[in-house]
Amino acid sequence: MSLKAKIEAVIYAAEEPVTLAQLAAVFGPEILASLPTEPEIPLAETAVDAEGISAIAADAPASETDPEASAAQTTLPIAGATAGEDAKLARQRDRQVRAVIEPLVRELISDYASDGRGMEIREIAGGYRLATKAQYHDGVRAFVKRLKPPMKLSLQALETLAVVAYKQPVTAPEISEIRGVDSGGVLGSLISRKLIATAGRKQVIGRPILYKTTKEFLLRFGLKDVNDLPSIEEFEKMAAEMADAEAVDPSLHENFEAELNGSSAAENASEADFNENETVMVTNSETTEESQP
Repeated sequence: MSLKAKIEAVIYAAEEPVTLAQLAAVFGPEILASLPTEPEIPLAETAVDAEGISAIAADAPASETDPEASAAQTTLPIAGATAGEDAKLARQRDRQVRAVIEPLVRELISDYASDGRGMEIREIAGGYRLATKAQYHDGVRAFVKRLKPPMKLSLQALETLAVVAYKQPVTAPEISEIRGVDSGGVLGSLISRKLIATAGRKQVIGRPILYKTTKEFLLRFGLKDVNDLPSIEEFEKMAAEMADAEAVDPSLHENFEAELNGSSAAENASEADFNENETVMVTNSETTEESQP
């Protein structure tokens, strides 16, 4: 089996995107074994001979020619040089391995990009992952609908997630100001679904919590990083295309509203549970404080 086929098998089998570092760790020994070995450097060129060390010691002051001090002075630089050479050699080997792997990954991406394949290799969240092509979305969507309920987000959750994605790191008051409504419950729902996470506190009065998107967000939406998010112009183009599609087939809008209403009900229930749990925690805390003498 060729190395290219092995890399393809690893990318296919992995649940998470596979990085170049992971591929280098797996196939590094095999690649290095196949590379031509470099000629060894003669010992005379790398070591200091005994006569040279003796001459240096003879020229040094008497206080510096103590046997123990001389041993420390002669061994420390050599040990440091050896450690530095080992690190340099390790970096050189890593570059050699990556130089072999990266072109093969690019070849796989090019192979899967041909019209005869229904899948492609995408660069997502810093790694490589197999995914279905966009032009076959309708067929895949019809199949996936029969498997298990997908993750549905209400319009409120999508708005909040969009604000976090484009403005991150951002605080809850800033999100609420942009949306015009309180977003505390929606943030709790997005955190529970691991789409956003806390990113420290903003250094202002009150030190509010900052929020950012997670790797799970990139995986769910198939993005390499947040820079792959569509621009405002792309949003306007997609909105115009959706408006044209609804004009041709009004049932699309009705189906979208039905799905949105169902996801909104589930989202509201989740927000209610989040707020109820938060209230119970506060009540228990107050009861504990009152019971203390």
